[in-house]
Amino acid sequence: MTEINGIIIRDAEDKDRDAILALMLESYGQYEKVMPGDGWLQYAESIRESVDREGPVARIVAELDGEIVGSVQMFTSSETAYGAPELGIDTPIIRLLATSPKARGKGVATSLIKESARRSIELGSDTLHLHTSDMMESAVRLYERLGFERAFDKEMQKGEVLVKCYRLLLKETALLS
Repeated sequence: MTEINGIIIRDAEDKDRDAILALMLESYGQYEKVMPGDGWLQYAESIRESVDREGPVARIVAELDGEIVGSVQMFTSSETAYGAPELGIDTPIIRLLATSPKARGKGVATSLIKESARRSIELGSDTLHLHTSDMMESAVRLYERLGFERAFDKEMQKGEVLVKCYRLLLKETALLS
């Protein structure tokens, strides 16, 4: 457990399951109206499944004033994260980074990314990856501000959506200074 600017970062516990699920659905719910067709229903179902699915090397939460206001899942490869060994990512990947709308702008997402980067280094990795799409504009701006760079060779197409890959070079980042 660490504390950054009053935000407690810790491993999720079994008792946190329902709070994490509610947080993720609330956080990602803003995309319901912009997803084509039944995209939101499928996305919400994958979020529900992710809470219990085996595979993450870590499930990390952020607490503010005793309430879970952020979460992220960390995987060791594209195979464990997406069942996609063909992407060739054998370093940590973060998925489903979520911040409560009422806690945005307080450093929650940045704190979760910092913790993920720190843990990636502990695992012996030089890089940390994530995937996102243009729909998540504010998240993309955050990733780029924190030093993530596009990894064009690790991107994938999901229907009509280009799922962009970003990579943080851990030995070069100022994020952990």
